[in-house]
Amino acid sequence: MRASWWKILTIGLLLYTLIAGLLLDVPRLPILNETIRALHFHVTMWFGMIIMLVVAVIYSVKYLRTNDLKHDDIAVEFTNAAILFGVLGIVTGMLWAKFTWGDYWSGDPKQNASAIGLLMYFAYLILRNSLTDVHQRARIGAVYNIFAFAAFIPLIFVLPRLTDSLHPGNGGNPGFNAYDLDSKLRLVFYPAIIGWTLMGTWMANVRVRLKRVERKLEDRLINQIS
Repeated sequence: MRASWWKILTIGLLLYTLIAGLLLDVPRLPILNETIRALHFHVTMWFGMIIMLVVAVIYSVKYLRTNDLKHDDIAVEFTNAAILFGVLGIVTGMLWAKFTWGDYWSGDPKQNASAIGLLMYFAYLILRNSLTDVHQRARIGAVYNIFAFAAFIPLIFVLPRLTDSLHPGNGGNPGFNAYDLDSKLRLVFYPAIIGWTLMGTWMANVRVRLKRVERKLEDRLINQIS
């Protein structure tokens, strides 16, 4: 039970996010109206994604320093979880854009940059799967992961601010926090970030354990054959 407290917390936070995010009062803003509730899902999933990518980079560096495949397992599975949340973030963002901008995809710089960023990480998975040697895959994957993250952050946070953009917080448009004077959104926003991040950690943890079990079974089979 002691080891499961954070899993219980994860379920509680996500249930709170779903219920409160859909039912609690939100600021009544022109054009946005009820669509501002997407903030609790679209933006918070991307915050969780960024946190998981930071963890992946840390363990990629640890692998390069130690050549320990356990670190590579963590790096790749946190990246996998981050990619999933990135895709969900884009989908929820498209739904929000349909009701506020009139189209699912309007070619906004923020949308385009986010899509390019995800494609970089899809390429990371393809690159890893194209290599057969375990340590070569881990080493090249770690280097790619580090450089991909270094390019990803300015791509989605810096470049969209340098050009015209419809997205809140970019192109001269104020972010949601400029409107949120009564802090109603924050009551759900911050718990949602924690909840989605913990869910991604949970998913990555399960996948890491499964991968290590598979590796032990493969090693045992090789030893029996030899």
